[in-house]
Amino acid sequence: MKKITTSRLTLAAVIAALYAGLTLALTPISFGPLQFRAAEALTLLPLYFPESIPGLFVGCVIANAVGVALGAAGPWDILIGSLATLAAAGITSRGKNRFLAALPPVVLNALLVGPMLAMLFTERAAWSVAIPYQMLTVGLGEAAVVYPLGVPLSYVIERSFPALQKRIR
Repeated sequence: MKKITTSRLTLAAVIAALYAGLTLALTPISFGPLQFRAAEALTLLPLYFPESIPGLFVGCVIANAVGVALGAAGPWDILIGSLATLAAAGITSRGKNRFLAALPPVVLNALLVGPMLAMLFTERAAWSVAIPYQMLTVGLGEAAVVYPLGVPLSYVIERSFPALQKRIR
């Protein structure tokens, strides 16, 4: 494990602030049964910066906690949504190919956040239809952010910081 330095802690804090800020700035599309959370484009940062793992987690906790105050999915979203982001960031950090590394956020959010949203927003009798539907819509919403925004962001980061090129290839 790398030593915690002021610069590493600062980078994690900046990433947390970016994630929370983007999510909250785009609140109408960031929360609810249909989500397009633009901050999820940052989920490829663990490919390059290990500090982004706690940064993404803390940013997601903050965004979801404020979202609850604004009437979003509730305390379950703070727990499940944030843990999905943490797990996805950890798996993504082990990736070597940016396209495959973008899959964990898509899959884990679909598998964890989708059912949670279905259970929160639909009657129990409709869960058999609502759960697969929510898994699909959350997965598609995540893919619609991670691939067209996150993958190009990874190219920009890689080109901006040549020393990182060894890490991704």
